[in-house]
Amino acid sequence: VYTGRSVVMSEPDTGWLLTEYSLLGAPVRSMGLPRRTGQEADREVHLALNAGLALPEPDGGFYFVFLAGAPAFRKYSAKGELLFERVIQGREIDPVVAAIPERWPRRRVGDRELPLVPPVVRTAAVDPQGRLWVSFVVPYTYVFDPDGEKVRTLQFRAAGVVAPSSLSFSGRNRVLVTPGCYEFAF
Repeated sequence: VYTGRSVVMSEPDTGWLLTEYSLLGAPVRSMGLPRRTGQEADREVHLALNAGLALPEPDGGFYFVFLAGAPAFRKYSAKGELLFERVIQGREIDPVVAAIPERWPRRRVGDRELPLVPPVVRTAAVDPQGRLWVSFVVPYTYVFDPDGEKVRTLQFRAAGVVAPSSLSFSGRNRVLVTPGCYEFAF
């Protein structure tokens, strides 16, 4: 993700959840230890369960949203300190969470065998007020306030129910959703 002054990437294979790079490509800092997954013996599964979206927030800190496994996010200060971690729960995503396996199927890619670890989260974004929006593989989006408390559950409807693949914000109270390039007021 481009922050305006740097690029932030999810890089659990380095031993950190996210790394911030200067615009010249030099690492500036890394933060966030990987979460325990119960899959530490299988490096590829463990890394997949620690991959996520690194999202800058207005005050200079970051959210980190885990893409696969038990849905959760963390919030880091502008200094890189962990402020909190939240497990994401709700009846809308209960069937997805219940279907998370304990053993992951594998597939052959070239001469390697890799685990198939499907995501639970489709996308996430931070609005201008610092609220975190998380959209799941089922067509629901949860909105969390800057303190990590869930404040809304949304389902976008346009030419039918839309499961967002990206969220962005135009103006103070407008969210743009793809697919379809729909704009919603909130």
